[in-house]
Amino acid sequence: MKQARLLSWNKVFYDVNHTKCRYRMVMGGAGSGKSYNIAQDYIKKLSDKRYSGANLLVVRKVFETHRDSTFAELTSAISRMFGVCAKDVWQIRKSPLSLECKLTGNCIVFRGMNDAIQREKLKSITFPKGKLCWIWCEEATELSESDCDILDDRLRGELSERLFYQITFTFNPVSASHWIKRRYFDKESADVFCHKSTFTDNRFIDADFKRRMQRRQEEDPEGYRVYALGEWGDFDGLILPHFEVKSFSRDYGMFDSMAIGQDFGFNHANAILTVGFRDGNIYVCDEIYERETDTAEMIRLADGRIDKRLIMYCDSAEPDRIKMWRKAGYRAYGVKKEAGSVRAQIDWLKAHKLFIHPDCENTIGEISLWRWKKDSKSGLYIDEPVQCNDDAMAALRYAIEGVRRGARVEF
Repeated sequence: MKQARLLSWNKVFYDVNHTKCRYRMVMGGAGSGKSYNIAQDYIKKLSDKRYSGANLLVVRKVFETHRDSTFAELTSAISRMFGVCAKDVWQIRKSPLSLECKLTGNCIVFRGMNDAIQREKLKSITFPKGKLCWIWCEEATELSESDCDILDDRLRGELSERLFYQITFTFNPVSASHWIKRRYFDKESADVFCHKSTFTDNRFIDADFKRRMQRRQEEDPEGYRVYALGEWGDFDGLILPHFEVKSFSRDYGMFDSMAIGQDFGFNHANAILTVGFRDGNIYVCDEIYERETDTAEMIRLADGRIDKRLIMYCDSAEPDRIKMWRKAGYRAYGVKKEAGSVRAQIDWLKAHKLFIHPDCENTIGEISLWRWKKDSKSGLYIDEPVQCNDDAMAALRYAIEGVRRGARVEF
């Protein structure tokens, strides 16, 4: 079967795909193609009879996030590699999520590390053929150091000559104080292979993404350094550094109240957040986050996903769009903007504990890099947010207005 010539590779990942180091650290900026490459690399190896008996465990902090990330990447790689023959070569199961190569008998299973039950299941993973040889930790910065220890302990025992143990970490760098940097980057080890890539290394990246990165470089140099160039960041200047990503029930009855926040956009993202309030805490439950999507299309995406009973707080600068949402049956209103209102909203957010559901990946990405502006002369931060890639943050600011003002919002 002529599988190799159906694949397209980024040459920058050649060494990544050929190292046999126990720890394969693949970090980089957004759009670098690192996860795309790792998925393709695993499918190629697991389809190769030379690696018969090797099995892969794919890990994220929250199990539910696999379906639209790692599972989608791996099944896409299968489609690219085998085309119309994919079903003859790989068995794809959606319940429970798993993949099995019919050529080799090698399997891929998926797990989460967010609760005791999921962690306990790691101890009982067995395969019809062979052993667990490889582990892929996607968005590895979400994991704790103890999570890593549990996974590392699973790779043990004698292997056949051609097989090897390896854990792959793919991630965007966050704080320079993160345990991953200390454990794997700050000291040299023959067991560790480190690689960094950026969107400029990705020969498949589209021109629109490159333009967005250029705009970010001009508007938010520090955010660009982390988000685009894949450099280790720090907490200096972050507006909301103390948030928690966790899985929680998103049922309406779990909250004291709920609201919708919407920041309109087209070239930049149109962001809609569903936010819950309970016991003085804030919960970002769901997001719709789209670029180059007109209002009619956004309404179609929202229908059936957003509860029309909830008030939708919107950017008041777009009255025509608000009118369209109201005609579609939504309780959409423009939030009144006043001098100092942005800072007041931020102060209110900082005074409350904020939880974000892991499904809200764009919200997590924005809040991790949402910073105060820095004065170019003094080098000091000023009380004004950087207005770049802050669409979900604007939607979050709007969503809290009803609770922040004690439901006395002027429309």
